Amino acid sequence: MKNTYPLVLILMICLVASCWNESEDSPYPRQVGDIAFDAALDDPEFMVCNEKRAQQYYAFRTSAFQGEKPAVEQYFEERFQGIETDGEDGYITVRFIINCEGKAGRFRLQEMGMDYKEKQFEHSIGPQLLELTKKFDGWNSIVHKGQPYDYYQYLTFKIQGGKITEILP
Repeated sequence: MKNTYPLVLILMICLVASCWNESEDSPYPRQVGDIAFDAALDDPEFMVCNEKRAQQYYAFRTSAFQGEKPAVEQYFEERFQGIETDGEDGYITVRFIINCEGKAGRFRLQEMGMDYKEKQFEHSIGPQLLELTKKFDGWNSIVHKGQPYDYYQYLTFKIQGGKITEILP
């Protein structure tokens, strides 16, 4: 039994090493949820400051947007053209990166019904929210311990009857 410990240790080290993926040309994201540049979707002018160091917005104690959540809610309340209609219920999430300069890019859209299953909203609700999010200006750059960071941000819109009833987070 004592002779199997070194073998198990070697196998564990090999397993961990095979999962370690820092290659620049790897087809896999560094972390689950990373948003890689896509020439078909993304503005080539938008640059992140450090591709390997993007964090989630909640990793910092700083507010992600100027004016905090009330400013975001007011922005969408003033601009979103809701459509009063039955059946347009669910969640629309816009996820993106804020670079170390406070600029947003690499936007991704996900739509789902109240049952959390993928759904396509009618009446261009999703594209409208995506465009409004792209135009929202007021994201804070984040510096933590003297280092500037890029970070992932998202806005989830709860839609009921074609209107925004809540914005998360």
